[in-house]
Order: sequence, then structure tokens, then C-alpha cells
Amino acid sequence: MSRVPILIIRRRYDHEHHNDQDADLDTGPLHGPSPAESLAAVSRAEGNGPAVWLEKYRMFALTRYDVVVRVLRDWEGFPSAFGVMMNDDMNQVLRGNTLCSDGDAHNRLRRVVIRPVTPAALKSLEDEVEREAEGVVDRLCAKGRFCATAELATYLPVTIVSNAVGLPEQGRERMMQWSIGMFNCFGPLNERARNAMPVLSEMMHYARTHAVPGKLKPGSWAEALHTAAAVGEVPPEAVPVMMIDYMGPSLDTTIFGISSGVWLFAKHPDQWDLVRDEPSLIPSAINEVLRMEAPVQGFSRYVARDYDLDGVALPAGSRAIVFYGAANRDPQQFADPDRFDIRRA
Repeated sequence: MSRVPILIIRRRYDHEHHNDQDADLDTGPLHGPSPAESLAAVSRAEGNGPAVWLEKYRMFALTRYDVVVRVLRDWEGFPSAFGVMMNDDMNQVLRGNTLCSDGDAHNRLRRVVIRPVTPAALKSLEDEVEREAEGVVDRLCAKGRFCATAELATYLPVTIVSNAVGLPEQGRERMMQWSIGMFNCFGPLNERARNAMPVLSEMMHYARTHAVPGKLKPGSWAEALHTAAAVGEVPPEAVPVMMIDYMGPSLDTTIFGISSGVWLFAKHPDQWDLVRDEPSLIPSAINEVLRMEAPVQGFSRYVARDYDLDGVALPAGSRAIVFYGAANRDPQQFADPDRFDIRRA
């Protein structure tokens, strides 16, 4: 699991007075039980202001729930089209895909990408998912001791998703490595990101040369992208980067979510007992797991125009990181935010 080593947070940025106010805060790279907890603590230490200036990376950090929601809803002020990662190299690679697009362009791409993963479409996989789930649970329970991430959380995404995506057999076994490499490139251009760039290049080359008509599984998610391009729903040149939506994030986010769920329920057996006694709580339990441990802790946004954020001036051309994980621990939005409570409204 990749954790972005974001912060040496030294000062709160005060653009209006053109200086940096000492905050007497130097956390170094993210540390502690989880990135979400670390960032939430930073936000509280900073007086829960609207923005924190990250001196080392020359970006703003947005950790407050109301601020994060406002920024995410304002795609014209904080567009995704300039990339949502924290380094320019990665933003160039993904430019034009579903994640890095806005407005009508985003809606066109999204309609195509989500078509096979709507609840109605996934109904066709229900029997296969249940059969595989029962099989892996039986095998792992028989072992008595196992790694919940490597042996449980990874199994269903790698088996079910890779087959549904429909990549050629040759190279499909690299999906997990591509996914890891992709997540390692999300943060600032540090050693981890640079080391992962060759893996990302390999994935993009595969998407352009192997994930093509004639090599893909008939009726697969990947083939549907090419079909959409053939009938004019999306530009043909967008297909390789759209393919990344299936080749990377479809694995890691699910694996992170399942792993976090196992960990949280292990730490809070009373909550596990509630789910066992009342299965109708499963949807709210999933939401609470994702609130506590967001599978993606944050993406960045380009600031398209001078923006006043509750008295803090974000200059045009700067970049702000929206930290979902920290926002989900904001005490102004969630009572006792660090408590795992599957009955949370």
C-alpha cells in the first residue's frame, strides 16, 4: 500500500500579508497510525483553518470537510483537466482520461467507463463473485492464519476484475504491479515516484499495443471502450488513457477498502458483532470503513483563478491538495470522528 510522503508543514501561508506565519509544526513525512489520522491532527493543530501551506512542495493542503466539498464542486475554479496528481510528469501521462477531465468532456468519458460497473451491469457477475468469495473464505479459514491483505483482500479484485476487464493473457499478470506503480506516482516527484515511472511507462505501452481490438476478450470492459470510440462516443485517442481506469484503480482501491475493513473490525469486535447480528447494517458499515480509511487519501487540483477561500488567498496557477481522508475526520462534520461507528448517520 503506497502512502504519499507529503509533508514537512512548517508555516501557515498568509498570502494577504505576503509572509509565512510560523506554525511551529514540523511533522516530516506522514507518520502515525494512518495518513488520515496524521492529516486530521495537522488540521486541528492549525486551528482547523481553510488551508495550510506546504512549504517544501509549494502547494496548499485542504483538510477541512466544508472546504474540500466546496473545492470539489467547483470544477471551473479547481479543474481536473490540468491533472490531479502532485507532479507534472504524472499529470501529463494521464491528461485526457476520465479522472483528469471536467464538464461535458468528463461526462462523455464517464458514461462509457461506468457502463459495465453499474449495479445493473454487475448483476451478471453476482454468481461468480459469490462462488469465488465462498471459495477463498473456506480456504483461508481452513489455514487458520493468513495475511488479510495479500490472501483475502487481493483475491477477488485480481481474479474477478482482471477477467472482466478482458486484457490479453500475456501481460495480464502485471496488473497488480501496474496498479502499485501507478499509486506510487501520485505524490510529489520523489525517489518513490521516479522509481515507479518505468512501470507506468510499461503499462501505457501495453494499453496502446496489446489492449486493442482482436486481442481483448470479447464482450469485456476493455473491448467496450474501443466499441464506444468506433461509434463516436469518445475520441479514439482517449481510449489508452481511459483503459487506465480499469487497469489500475479498479484493483488498489478495492484492496485498500477490504484491508481497512478487516483491520477496523479486528480492532473493534463489538462493531463486527453488530454486523453479524444485523446484516442490514452492511451498507453503513462499508461507508464507515471508507470514511475512516479513505482508499485514496487525496488528489490535487490546479487553481484556475485567484480564489478567496474563507479569507485565505489562493493565487491562480497554484495547486491545492484536497485530502479526503482528513476531511472525513473533521470534528466539525463528524462527532467523535476517530471513533469507528457503523451506526453513524
